[in-house]
Amino acid sequence: MNRFDWFATTMLPSASKCVQDLLLTFAFSLASAWADDHPVFPHHDYCIIGAGPSGLQMAYFLQHAGRDYVVFERSLMPGHFFALYPRHRKLISINKRYTGKANHEFNLRHDWNSLLSHDSRLLFRHYSPDYFPDADAMVHYLRDFASFLNLQVHYNTSIIHVMLEKDTEAWNGHYFFLTDQNAQLYKCSVLLVATGTWIPHKVNFPGSEYVEGYESVSVDPEDFAGQSVLILGRGNSAFETAENILGVTNFIHMVSRSRVRLSWATHYVGDLRAINNGLLDTYQLKSLDGLLEGDLEDLVLVKDKKGKLHITLRFYLENHNSSEESVTLPQDELDNFATRAPYDRAIRCLGWQFDFSIFNKSVGLLHGKGSKKKYPLIKPSYEAKATRGLFVLGTASHSVDFRKSAGGFIHGFRYTARVVHRLLEVRHHGVPWPSSTYPIIQLTNSIVRRVNEASGLYQMFTVLADVILLKENATEFEYLEEFPVGVLQDLEWRTGRKVQNGLFVIMMEYGKNFSGPDKDVFYYNRAVGEAQHAWQSNFLHPVIYYYKRLPTEREMRLCPPDWPLPRPDAIHHIVEDFLTDWTAQNAHILPLRRFLENCLGIDLRRFYAESCFLFALTRQKLPVFCQQGYMRRQGLMSNERLRQHAIEAGLLEDYAAVDFTKEPEEDTALLHDPLLEGRMMPNHHLQHLMSTKDEL
Repeated sequence: MNRFDWFATTMLPSASKCVQDLLLTFAFSLASAWADDHPVFPHHDYCIIGAGPSGLQMAYFLQHAGRDYVVFERSLMPGHFFALYPRHRKLISINKRYTGKANHEFNLRHDWNSLLSHDSRLLFRHYSPDYFPDADAMVHYLRDFASFLNLQVHYNTSIIHVMLEKDTEAWNGHYFFLTDQNAQLYKCSVLLVATGTWIPHKVNFPGSEYVEGYESVSVDPEDFAGQSVLILGRGNSAFETAENILGVTNFIHMVSRSRVRLSWATHYVGDLRAINNGLLDTYQLKSLDGLLEGDLEDLVLVKDKKGKLHITLRFYLENHNSSEESVTLPQDELDNFATRAPYDRAIRCLGWQFDFSIFNKSVGLLHGKGSKKKYPLIKPSYEAKATRGLFVLGTASHSVDFRKSAGGFIHGFRYTARVVHRLLEVRHHGVPWPSSTYPIIQLTNSIVRRVNEASGLYQMFTVLADVILLKENATEFEYLEEFPVGVLQDLEWRTGRKVQNGLFVIMMEYGKNFSGPDKDVFYYNRAVGEAQHAWQSNFLHPVIYYYKRLPTEREMRLCPPDWPLPRPDAIHHIVEDFLTDWTAQNAHILPLRRFLENCLGIDLRRFYAESCFLFALTRQKLPVFCQQGYMRRQGLMSNERLRQHAIEAGLLEDYAAVDFTKEPEEDTALLHDPLLEGRMMPNHHLQHLMSTKDEL
């Protein structure tokens, strides 16, 4: 055993938290000095703390790229959180196995549990047939994900302390040093925190010691038979607990600071889901159960001699100088006080918060602000606000899109983990953000394909967006998928791509006034069906922003309220669709194509070879499609079968049926020679070219 091992294992167990930090810092200094000549701890480019879904997802991307990484997991298996929670074992993430489509990317829109990988065996539909699966299926799935892909996870390794040491030779100007429960040190260039939020959120008030926690309360309904129960909280864990005991209790009262928020009204998946809201029925139908609003810090719980719990208010303690034994109850003055009935039990279901305790002050990981204080303070790039090279993944990164999108849940953070990986590839390995380059004539089709298939855009609406970079003279474009819009101003150095001639940004959005706890989302005429009113669409729909140049940091900072991006040079909404199928020619594609044409000042229509041939004879400038296709001898080879089909469809004239044996009058023939009429052809053979039927 070296000197540091002896020092840490001997001294740390008996130290208080404050003293422990000092001892660890001193011990680390000793170890660093000693290790200059005797390197005893491993060094990795990437260290991931936590082998939950987000940690495994990042491990997959790093391994697929051939990077040096390690995952530290404190338990003996991945996804240990799901072995414990939810307590009543039913997940609220949907497992839709059938969509009627074979497109893998589209199907992920409705698969909220699978992680991203190249292995088709690792789709969650193979692990459970249930629409709302059992949590044990998730445990099984995550174990197989780590095993099948041979991810580098160190189990039974609990990281208890993280500190930072400056080093000019390090990637980010410093290294992260991690200490596990055995006082083993690890050195990391980049730290990826995927620990989730697992510390129960507690509120301290007089009598809170009588409250049972969601994490430990019995899940056997018989233990609540004939009892009156008070539940503190208003989220899914609170309603999940109520749902489990609803049929055996005298009554359940639920108290929380905020009013209930229903996910189908707010369009936020973290709000109350319909699967758990049985208590809302019994409350509104007056079957004894009820909901109340109040600040929990103003409450006081008093236990009487019979063991019953009574609610009073801190006001009575402070203004009547009462002790707990002689406290004044509200019903002593107001005999119809709502919660005057005593309770047998009180249960705390207030959710979870991030564990900041393992991070030394040198790391600089700060709390979020306001309603986000339970999360670390991070940038829209998922990097810590004050510490370069420290990224937060998964549920703990939800401050970026809290109460907006799905970044706190598997079906959202599987994509934000990929975002972080791509950002790291650019920064540390010089690998540009993946992109594809296409001729400009494919612009409309590229957008239509993505808005109809892409799962990342669909789940992380208003947070991730596709970006189209226009090339010189708008002859080509470069397509980048799922870039975080919060750092759009930094796109060039974060992606390694250049913005030269403007850009389009494509994202999905709900109507700005449609979501919220006070909104009636079932009102008559709530859906918009006409393309000319697409900007009034309420349901999730594609929105395309056009900028002649990249927005600046100041423009991003001064973004209008409720706008995800600064005001563009032009904007286009594709009208919402009941089937989320944006392929209708007149309602979806034609307005989009005309918007793109107006922005670029070019004709993006597609034409048959016959039309391109006639244009070549009659126009000085050909449409782009003819320039890039027909004039380069690209397209379908003509044959009799295709020609006959086009004739029957009315797309081509049947010239074979024209009688060419009749001698035209000489003057008339010259008069109607199209090559002699100002290069224009009023001939009826060209009339179909001017109609929208020829716009493909």
